[in-house]
Amino acid sequence: MNFEALRQRVQRAELVVAVRVEKTRSSWSTLSTVWRTGWTPLRIITVGLAGGFLAGKLEPTGLGAKVQGARWLQMIGSVSNLVASTQAAFASMQASEAADTAEQAADKVDDAADQAPRQAAPAPAAATPRLSPERRAESASPHQPQPAEAATDISER
Repeated sequence: MNFEALRQRVQRAELVVAVRVEKTRSSWSTLSTVWRTGWTPLRIITVGLAGGFLAGKLEPTGLGAKVQGARWLQMIGSVSNLVASTQAAFASMQASEAADTAEQAADKVDDAADQAPRQAAPAPAAATPRLSPERRAESASPHQPQPAEAATDISER
């Protein structure tokens, strides 16, 4: 095979992987949403009672039952921790992707702002009314933080 044919195969394979990754993300988000909405309080209680009943019926009575019960609880706790860590890892991955997307959008906005010509000429300084600091704070945009908020990175809005 020549180099060009290999390059085209690699590009096709990368495209297939990208499409499958997107399908997987879409399927995972659908599954996650359905899973969360499916666990109602009544279902949680029912599954807990059924699991407890089965664990009690499957274990032999006596001292061994107490040890086995502790093992069941330990196993349930381990599985619960595994599920929680998996969900946390997935949420972290989604947050990372969202941050990357937001950063790219901010970069595009900055580039567009740098490239856009200034349409309006600046107003003369004499025509701008002088405002007291209190008036400037009142007339500030609701999206802009007050100086104290900006200094502490805490917004109470």
